[in-house]
Amino acid sequence: MTEQQFIPQPYDNQISEGQVSWESPSNIALVKYWGKKKHQIPENPSISFTLNHCKTTTVLSYAKNEDPSAFNFEVYLDGEHKPDFQPKIKTFFERVEIYLPFLKQFQFKIETSNSFPHSSGIASSASGMSALALCLMSLEKELQPEMTTAFFNKKASFLSRLGSGSACRSVEGDIIVWGENTTVEASSDLFGVKYPHAVHDNFKNYQDTILLVDKGEKQVSSTVGHNLMHGHPFATQRFAQAHDNLANLKPILASGNLDDFISLIESEALTLHAMMMTSMPYFILMKPNTLEVINKIWAFRKDTGLHIGFTLDAGANVHVLYPKAEANAILDFIKNELASHCQNGQYICDEIGFGAKALTI
Repeated sequence: MTEQQFIPQPYDNQISEGQVSWESPSNIALVKYWGKKKHQIPENPSISFTLNHCKTTTVLSYAKNEDPSAFNFEVYLDGEHKPDFQPKIKTFFERVEIYLPFLKQFQFKIETSNSFPHSSGIASSASGMSALALCLMSLEKELQPEMTTAFFNKKASFLSRLGSGSACRSVEGDIIVWGENTTVEASSDLFGVKYPHAVHDNFKNYQDTILLVDKGEKQVSSTVGHNLMHGHPFATQRFAQAHDNLANLKPILASGNLDDFISLIESEALTLHAMMMTSMPYFILMKPNTLEVINKIWAFRKDTGLHIGFTLDAGANVHVLYPKAEANAILDFIKNELASHCQNGQYICDEIGFGAKALTI
């Protein structure tokens, strides 16, 4: 598909007011997206597990706008008015207005909440922007009732990407690919697609325990970090590596080879941070306790033979990944050995989920 196909024809229906609500999850990339072109286009493909419990719930209320020459909206987080959220939402509206030409016709109240603790260090942009995009798509569905579910999901992912790149991987689940590549024929730079190939039972109900090593604000935003890949001395090799790793992951997912899976995802995580440490300016988002956790995971895996691995996002927190069948022993290890390295001992137990859900109000 092309961007032009997301520009709607004149709408069949007219509506004056209403309310819609969606909950949308976060996701964790296995092959990482780091570096982007104009218009939120990724420099390399990525593949992610959609999470289940870490999610954003958004209620979008709308009524006719008295001044249809400008965007009119207010944002609330847990009932508290958040004017500091306005600039990001305004930028998003400006990017998507050509695809949602009704935006200035309505005044919006955006009420949002997260299932995970505030300032937990979990990126809420993926879940938050996808939830908002889905609400806007529900409004468009009322204006254009004949829209198919498949097109609804593609456009929701497409719009989510224009708010936050990785948000396009949160609309559906359980494994999502974003970025054009030769491994997944239907892949696109414009939106995420469900992984279409065989997945072994070993990867069903996969677990993700998120260790909250550091809940402070990152010293370098993801947007700045992505931009530092322009002119990065290892950028070309990194983008090629991501394509190779996605191709290598295909037989791993099909065969259920957990050892190879762990090797690939851990290498990807460390490569992501290596790119940060070798950019100019360079920066380090891992903390001492991040390294303590990683070394303890490696030692525990060697001693027990259990299939515990980790991945990292662009921050200090550690996502501990493991199969459901080994959950009891690994959770004991997390509680007894790893929780002490988390800020205030906090961690969140999550698992693979199957995407966003519309809520009845």
